[in-house]
Amino acid sequence: MSIWFQQFSIDEVRSLQRDTMDVHLGIEFVRIGPDHLEARMPVDKRTMQPHGILHGGASVALAETLGSVGGSMVVDLARYLVVGQEINANHLRPAREGHVHGHARPIHLGRRSQVWAIEIVDDGQRLVCVSRLTLAVIERLPR
Repeated sequence: MSIWFQQFSIDEVRSLQRDTMDVHLGIEFVRIGPDHLEARMPVDKRTMQPHGILHGGASVALAETLGSVGGSMVVDLARYLVVGQEINANHLRPAREGHVHGHARPIHLGRRSQVWAIEIVDDGQRLVCVSRLTLAVIERLPR
């Protein structure tokens, strides 16, 4: 059973990225499952630290992007929006090349808050980072 408020295509999700930090970092959504979302990000000059490894902040940006987009897909966007409240990340191993791949799945989907678990692996499927994101679900104000 799907958790999404409506069915979204990958192209629709990608259109949400237009003119955002996601594009600058090369984040690309690749799969929408019935209860999860997947994206990848290159390990290159945009996402590396001076020591030649993936910057921890880039991993956190990938995690927050996945969770926030997933959170938005669960609510009626005409009535609500989701915003990040808290994120944590444990960086477990360096990534030096290729891509990292993020997988986000909700832990809690409430009326006013959501909690998402995000795992990031390298091309060899080795765990690079685990993250947990808390989102607030807020009503859109009339304009």
